[in-house]
Amino acid sequence: MAKDTTKNILLRLDPDLAERLQTVASVEGRSVSDVAREAIAALVDQRRQDTRFSRLLEENLSRHEESLRRLRSDD
Repeated sequence: MAKDTTKNILLRLDPDLAERLQTVASVEGRSVSDVAREAIAALVDQRRQDTRFSRLLEENLSRHEESLRRLRSDD
């Protein structure tokens, strides 16, 4: 992954979870960032295939579209 195509984020973890993450990374000979990126990518892929998540996304989009319509009609 090229450096100029990444975005830094701050992630706060429970100390126990952080220690377990570090252990996984250490055992696999990888960085904590690599392991975290892999886990996040897997979660995002899982959500993309989740029908409940898709429904919630559609509901959120509908609410935002309605809010945008109300804002525009005030002009």
